[in-house]
Amino acid sequence: MDFIERLFGVSPDGGNGTFELLLLTLPLCLIVLVQMIRRARDRKVM
Repeated sequence: MDFIERLFGVSPDGGNGTFELLLLTLPLCLIVLVQMIRRARDRKVM
């Protein structure tokens, strides 16, 4: 994800990769959360 640093000329995490890790894990956590909510809702209906 070096393009962010090159495009904006700033490194949000100081160059250690934390920001890139956040960009990877945040969508994955949201997907898991949505799936858990859907399964809980389906259990209540039946």
